[in-house]
Amino acid sequence: MMPLVQNRSLLCISLATAILVGAAFADETPSHYAAEPSETLEQAVKNFITYNALVEEVLARDPLTAEDMEKVHELTYTLEEALARINAELADLPDTLEVLHKASEGDDPTVMRDAAVVYLSTANAFQGTQER
Repeated sequence: MMPLVQNRSLLCISLATAILVGAAFADETPSHYAAEPSETLEQAVKNFITYNALVEEVLARDPLTAEDMEKVHELTYTLEEALARINAELADLPDTLEVLHKASEGDDPTVMRDAAVVYLSTANAFQGTQER
C-alpha cells in the first residue's frame, strides 16, 4: 500500500495532467464557425428554414452526444446571422403596412400602390415558407 503523501502527489499530478490535456483539446475545438451568408432577406429566410430543420433533425436523436451538441452550436451561427438579417429587413415593415392601411382608407391610389409595392417586396420573401 502506498503512503498517503504519495497518493496525494499522484492525485495532484493526475489532476494537473487532466487539466493540461483538457486545455490542449479545448484549443483544438472550434470556438467559432463560419456562418452561411444571409445577404438578402430571401437568403436569410431560406437559411432560417433550412437550418431550423437541421437543428430539429439533430434534436430528434436520443441520446444526444457531445458531437450532436457541437453540431447544434455550429448551426446556430448561421441561424443568428439569418435572424439578424430578417429582423433588420422587417424593422420598417409595420410602418410600411400602416402607410398602406391608411392609404387604403383614403382616396389616394398612388400612395396605396407605392406603399403596397414596398410592403409586398419584403413580405413576399416569405412566400412558400409554409411548406417544408
